[in-house]
Amino acid sequence: MVARGVVTFNSRPSIRSVAVAAGPLEKKKSPFGPLFDKLYDSELCGEETNEKAHGRLIEDACGLALEKAGAMPADADFLLCGDLVNEMTPSNFAAANLHLPYLGLFSACATSVSSLIVSALLTETGASRLALAGSASQHNSIERQFRYPVEYGFQKGPTAQWTVTAAGFAAVTPCEPGYPGIRRATVGRSVDYGLTDPLNMGAAMAPAAFDTLSRHLTGTGSRPEDYDAIITGDLGRVGSSLFRQMAREEGLEVRRSKWRDAGEEFYGDDPSFFAGASGAGCSAAVYFSDVFKRLMDGEYKRVLLIATGALLSPLSFQQGESIPCTAHAVEITMEGEDRP
Repeated sequence: MVARGVVTFNSRPSIRSVAVAAGPLEKKKSPFGPLFDKLYDSELCGEETNEKAHGRLIEDACGLALEKAGAMPADADFLLCGDLVNEMTPSNFAAANLHLPYLGLFSACATSVSSLIVSALLTETGASRLALAGSASQHNSIERQFRYPVEYGFQKGPTAQWTVTAAGFAAVTPCEPGYPGIRRATVGRSVDYGLTDPLNMGAAMAPAAFDTLSRHLTGTGSRPEDYDAIITGDLGRVGSSLFRQMAREEGLEVRRSKWRDAGEEFYGDDPSFFAGASGAGCSAAVYFSDVFKRLMDGEYKRVLLIATGALLSPLSFQQGESIPCTAHAVEITMEGEDRP
């Protein structure tokens, strides 16, 4: 059955290298910290403002991903990235410093995967030999824009999530044996269930995640058990529970160990982070560290990454609008695991 928005990449573009730069809490509190490539001792990352720090994370992660691929910025054909700050200014300024052809992408916290999809499309057509794809978030810059100034000390409830300070990027190239390949993708739809609480993003995003999962399985003829893991972006504990419930109601039963969520796992079980982590850097940091390593080590052969994003703005929230959400998916396989 043909499903709209499902793309197959016959050339199987490769994720040649990955890199993550992250902040001080991510260094101290995240179980993924040891896998990150660069860790800062301050949220400001040596810069004067939080927004400049945000851009610094992007530049550092891009530079490290290129270095691991044996390349320099001049070797890259495209930079594909985005963030959550108004007009994506951290990404824009980072792009100005990197001097690369640049497509700024806004899929909110789903940008880690939408950037991979666009990079794979450019690679598939022969337009790109090396593209940088990723996304980033910085706690202080995002929290004060979407919720309350950090200094205000606003008390959050158990459904809230903590914005990650991190940037994750991948270097995408034409197919190279021995590296994870981007095999298929499903472009998310904008799904709006009428929820309005910006402190309960997981519940708002869960229906979009399930919509994308369902369309991907239908469009590719796959089953959940075909994957070593199905990993969502930042649904957190609340959204992950809803997502799995929706799957069960449709008869999609998978072992609990195979249903993973970057936001649910990012800070472990520490209650200080409420329902888990969020931010455009959350899924990027986990996908481009832990997941990539498991693929390279042979633990995973086939994974489905579903990054989730809430498409609100401070203005739409202030006007009492609901929160439309999206979720983009990519299917990543290792050599010999391309199945029809």
